[in-house]
Amino acid sequence: MEGKKTPLYDTHVKYGGRIVEFGGWLLPVQYSGVIAEHKAVRTCAGLFDVSHMGEIWAEGQEAFAFLQNLVTNDLTDLEVGQSRYSPMCYKDGGTVDDLLIYKFGPEKYLIVVNAANIEKDWNWMQENIGSFKVELVNKSDATGQLALQGPKALEILEKLTSAPVGNIGYYHFMADVMVAGKNTIVSRTGYTGEDGFEIYCEASDAPVLWEAIMEAGKSEGILPTGLGCRDTLRFECCMPLYGHELSQEITPLMAGLGMFVKLDKDAFNGKDPLVAQKANGLPKRVMGAEITGRGIARAGFPVQCDGKVIGYVTTGSPAPTLGKNMALVLIDTAYATIGKEIFIDVRGKYIPAVIVKKPFYKRTK
Repeated sequence: MEGKKTPLYDTHVKYGGRIVEFGGWLLPVQYSGVIAEHKAVRTCAGLFDVSHMGEIWAEGQEAFAFLQNLVTNDLTDLEVGQSRYSPMCYKDGGTVDDLLIYKFGPEKYLIVVNAANIEKDWNWMQENIGSFKVELVNKSDATGQLALQGPKALEILEKLTSAPVGNIGYYHFMADVMVAGKNTIVSRTGYTGEDGFEIYCEASDAPVLWEAIMEAGKSEGILPTGLGCRDTLRFECCMPLYGHELSQEITPLMAGLGMFVKLDKDAFNGKDPLVAQKANGLPKRVMGAEITGRGIARAGFPVQCDGKVIGYVTTGSPAPTLGKNMALVLIDTAYATIGKEIFIDVRGKYIPAVIVKKPFYKRTK
């Protein structure tokens, strides 16, 4: 098996992780099992290795202007110590990637991008520097990142630091936090629908932090968690995955991410096509669906209605928390109404499903 290894590769092998190739990386798909790990995150805590994600720093007197032109969301009111989610679009409105932007100062930002898109994103950002006075530095390989997710995440993290991490608000972060004796950046975002933290560190510090967090969480029932449950957790919350709900062909508006596309801000990449798409009506939309027949929808399966193909499944899976089989589908807007019955072509067998509201799961506290 070929692929890049994160700083935690040997740790995953030690913990019994089943290693697979994902976006060019060798990562654990599961340890004890997807369902057990999924439930651990929903009820107590799970620890993910997300060191494969990309970290690109933007610094300079025009770093803000550069980023404001680069992404669809508005960064005008972004404060130091705050992070913001945004799609990043091509000139035609198609999606390059979706990312997080952390503001460290008026001239210093951290951009966290998807692992499979690091090189593409880096090249796109370089193409868009133009005359902006900004310097970009790719520190992806030098950075480790752990995601501690679940209702007991704070309780576990507080055992390892004297910093007031409980005061970190949602989509905020704190720099220079000593966790288990290592200097880290701690943010509170997540990709699971639960409370949780991302811990950014020097790549060489990641194994020490992993072991310390696992030990601190032992009494709470923490489990090491892999890519399998990372996908089912984000899927239940209908969070997009690039290459599935977002792509060069799927704009943020089609993906249902209009709240992160500020069409009233000054010029940004893709603005005019996105304005036109909204005015003219979206050709397709990503919708949620509950499978009412017997079968599991998988990505790429065709979706039919009225005897014709109207789209395809972007993600399909059992939803462990709900005990149902669900799907996200990209379908013609004419059929994108709640309660509409559709049929999913599961290897030649047409399985009934119904369009339902997103997200499928939302935590109550």
